[in-house]
Amino acid sequence: MSENHQFFIAALGCPKNLVESELISGAFLAAGDSICFDPDFADVYLINTCAFLPEARGEAAAELTDAVEWKKAKAGRKIAVAGCLMNHPQFPEFKEHFKEVDLWCPVNDTARLRELLFDNAVPSPAGEECTYLCDETMPRIQLTLPHVSYLKICDGCDNRCSYCAIPDLRGRLRSRTVASILAEAKVLIGNGVKELIVIAQDITAYGHDLKNGENLVSLLKQLDELPGNFVIRLLYTHPAHYTGELIEFLGKSSKILPYLDMPLQHISDRILTAMNRHTDSKNIRELIAKLRKAIPSLTLRTTFITGLPGETEEEFAELCEFVKESGFERMGVFAFAPEPGTPAAEMPDQIPLETAEERAAELMKIQRDIMKRSQRKKIGSSMRVLIDAIDDGTVYARGAADAPDIDNIIMLNARRNMKPGTFINVKIVKTAGCDLIAEKERD
Repeated sequence: MSENHQFFIAALGCPKNLVESELISGAFLAAGDSICFDPDFADVYLINTCAFLPEARGEAAAELTDAVEWKKAKAGRKIAVAGCLMNHPQFPEFKEHFKEVDLWCPVNDTARLRELLFDNAVPSPAGEECTYLCDETMPRIQLTLPHVSYLKICDGCDNRCSYCAIPDLRGRLRSRTVASILAEAKVLIGNGVKELIVIAQDITAYGHDLKNGENLVSLLKQLDELPGNFVIRLLYTHPAHYTGELIEFLGKSSKILPYLDMPLQHISDRILTAMNRHTDSKNIRELIAKLRKAIPSLTLRTTFITGLPGETEEEFAELCEFVKESGFERMGVFAFAPEPGTPAAEMPDQIPLETAEERAAELMKIQRDIMKRSQRKKIGSSMRVLIDAIDDGTVYARGAADAPDIDNIIMLNARRNMKPGTFINVKIVKTAGCDLIAEKERD
C-alpha cells in the first residue's frame, strides 16, 4: 500500500458525475488519504470530467490548465483525470495537449483510480465497452450539503437520441438491484439525509435490462416505505417510458415530491422523429395532462433543444406556442451543437449556431414571463420547505418545486432554533425575480 496523500478533487459536470466524484473521494479516504478544499495544500489533483457538451469539454480544458500550473509549482505533485472525457472522440487531442497528466482513468476504472495512480494496478483494456456500475459497498463521501444526497440507480443509456453521445460515453443501460439501492438509501437516511434525489441518465428506464421484473415503480414503492423524516425527488425521466402504473403511484406516494424533471426536447413530430425520441406530440400532450390530473400540485421541469438540423421557422414557432400553452413551472433550453459521432452531426441542413442560440434565447424569454407569473401565484400560500443554509441572518430554503443548484430559492429572516437540514412551514409573502420571500408560520 502506498503512503498517504492529500488530494483535491474538481467535480465537473452534472449530479450523476458528482456521485462518481464522491466515490473516487471515498476510495482515497478509505486508504487513509485526506481531502483538501484548496489545491495549494494537496499533492494530488483529481479531475472528474464531463464530456457531454462542448461547454463541458471547455470546462475540463480550463481545469486541466489550472492543474498543470499547480503541478509545475511544486515537485512531486500528481494529476489524475477520470470521467467520460476518455471515451470522447476528442480525447486524443486532450492527451496530446496535457502531457503533464500522470493518469487518464477511463470510466471502467473509476473505482480503481487510486490503485492505478499509486499501486501499479493494471488498467482495463483501452476502448472496451463501458460496464462500470457503482454499488452500496463502495466507500463514498458526500460532497453535497449534509442533508441532501443523490442516489444513482443505474448508468448508461439505450435510448440513442440522435443528438446525444451518452451511450458512447457511458455505455448501455446497467441497472443496480433494488436491494443494492435500498441498502445505500438506508445508510444515507441514517446519516441525516432529508432529501434523497434519485438520478440516472434516464430513471424511467430503470430495470429494463433486469430479468427479475424490478422496475422504477417497484423501487420507488420500497423507497417510499423506508422510515424517516425525508423526501424523495426524481430527476431525469423520459416521456416515452412513463406507464399508467408509474403515474398512479406518483399520485399517491407519501414521500415523493410533486416534482418531475422530464426533458421533452421538442414538440414538432418531424423533429421528434429526427431526434429519435420514441414519442410524438400527441403522446406528450396526453402524458402532461395525465400527470397534472394525477398530481394536482405538480411542478414540471423540462428542457428543449433549438436549432436541430432542418428545424424550420414554422417548427420553432410550434415549439414557442407549445411552451406558452403548457405553462411549465421550470424550463431550460439548449442550442443544438453537433456532437462528434452522433447521427445529428451528420444530418443535412445544419443550422448556424447563432440562429440556434437566438431561438433558445427567444424561447427562454417566453419562459421567464411564464415562471414569474407562476411564482407570483404562490404569494399568500403556505408550504413546507427544507433549510439549506443560514447566512448573515437570512435563511435560504427550498420547497417541493425547487431542486438544489437548478431551480429557485426561498428566503426568510432567521430565527432562533432554525438550522440547516430541517423542515419548517412558511408563508410566501412576495417574489424577488423568480425567487420567493417568505415568513415562518407559527408552530
